Amino acid sequence: MPSIRPLLLCLALLAPAAHADEALLQRDDVRQYLDTVAVEQNMDRASLDALFLRVTPQPAILPIFDRPGTSRPWYQFREGFLSDSRIVGGARFMRRYPEILDAVQQRYGVPAELITAIVGVETNYGRLTGNYRVLDVLTTMAFDYPRRADFFRKELTEFLLLAREEESDPLSFMGSYAGAMGWPQFMPSSFRAYAVDWNGDHHRDIWGTPEDVIASVAHYLELHGWQRHGDSYQPVNVREDNTLAEVMEKPFDLTHSVAELMQRGAMPLEELDTAQPAVLFTLETEPGVERYYLGLTNFYVVTRYNRSKHYATAVFELASAIRGAYENGVDLAPPPAPKKPARTSGKWKKAK
Repeated sequence: MPSIRPLLLCLALLAPAAHADEALLQRDDVRQYLDTVAVEQNMDRASLDALFLRVTPQPAILPIFDRPGTSRPWYQFREGFLSDSRIVGGARFMRRYPEILDAVQQRYGVPAELITAIVGVETNYGRLTGNYRVLDVLTTMAFDYPRRADFFRKELTEFLLLAREEESDPLSFMGSYAGAMGWPQFMPSSFRAYAVDWNGDHHRDIWGTPEDVIASVAHYLELHGWQRHGDSYQPVNVREDNTLAEVMEKPFDLTHSVAELMQRGAMPLEELDTAQPAVLFTLETEPGVERYYLGLTNFYVVTRYNRSKHYATAVFELASAIRGAYENGVDLAPPPAPKKPARTSGKWKKAK
């Protein structure tokens, strides 16, 4: 197994002493973590010390994770993602990368407009990918946010492995305040599991290579169960004598069939294959008005990308609007592509 020692030793030699955070390496929990990673992942301990001396903790991000989870009603939430500019931006994205989108759709079965919509919702088509060093964010969350420390320590380890696999400077990767990266906003574990080197340059570049971005999103959805030509969601009426309360308590539990939900009182407005699994959810479509929907397999798959009924609904509505704008020739002149890359100040190493 390759070691990250040569790369990290180089970084240590270049690191200005003024940026060293020796307090971080004096912490017992940090030292214990680095000991474990060095042994389990075959990484040189001294090189890890040299790298973590250059970490800049980001305590200002911690309050963001402690804010109450106040979800806006759907009729307000959708306004942020179903804007004219985002719809037109999606049509432009499809017009700029038609060959890639078509090839990826043929390979993975995910419609071009759905892939486009996810990139649009996540980063406005690659324009808003985050300005934090990923290593700084993950280290801060791993050791200064106890509630989710285990999760972020796992992601930190995944990130170190990612940097080794990509033969890249761990300090060069940029992302969001949560450590999500690139146009599709993958966490390190998702990157390692689902990112694709579509163009064959031996790097999975989700920061500035559209081929890799588009294929990676589709690959993620495919491996989570995307059904080619499958249904997304459908409105339903609910009988007054329904027994759906238990189902509503687990909105992301794909364990009931359409037939079972119909027996409990959910009545689809359109004909469906009643044997397929479904989830039941509601949306506040206008103030004080809740409407019921069945989310089918592909809807559920999109909630694996972001565990939110609002997110998944926005993706499907945006995808439909993008397809309409694209087919109607809205804004035929595509804008300049996002600048490449937002990942690093250096360049990818040449493939060996």
